[in-house]
Amino acid sequence: MIIAIDGPAASGKGTLGKRLAAHYGYRHLDTGLIYRAVAKAVLDAGHQLTDEAQAVAAAVALDTGQLESPDLKTDVMGQAASVVSAYPGVRAALFDFQRDFASHPPGAVLDGRDIGTIICPHAEVKIFVVASPEVRARRRTLEIVARGETADEAAVLDDIKKRDERDRNRAAAPLKAAPDAHLLDTSALDIEGAVRAAIDIVEAVRAGR
Repeated sequence: MIIAIDGPAASGKGTLGKRLAAHYGYRHLDTGLIYRAVAKAVLDAGHQLTDEAQAVAAAVALDTGQLESPDLKTDVMGQAASVVSAYPGVRAALFDFQRDFASHPPGAVLDGRDIGTIICPHAEVKIFVVASPEVRARRRTLEIVARGETADEAAVLDDIKKRDERDRNRAAAPLKAAPDAHLLDTSALDIEGAVRAAIDIVEAVRAGR
């Protein structure tokens, strides 16, 4: 079984996917890390994120070992990833990697912003995770502070709104729910509640409800 988790509620989404994968004994891939790694490679090489050719080259040369860098978790890399992920060439270069990951048994949970619509349109379960921008900004601010960094919640909220707007309007794989996706609003849920709700969705699909 393939479980696709998408949606603008990025904060905590990777944790949800990881917990869901652990529950079912499936493999897990936070696809956002792939794009963050590409962005980091471009910046580390001294290039600008606006250099599409360099971004594509970085995507083609991406090694899975690059996904282990703790720097990928920073908010700066999140914003950078949103820029390079808009390039069709970058998305094409990473398409096969994600599809291949999803194809291996016993099952996989992939989370990102185009899994149910582009990467795994035939996934048995699709969950579109949302939360209000204000709630997401608060969660992300707490995550940043927990890492020992400083964060301005108002600035974080502004960044979230800009990223959502950019991702919804990009030409390549815009952020949107698949027609058969199940909506999961986590605005009023903690991670435990979100995991339980996601499991309920999966079980309902498995039971044919």
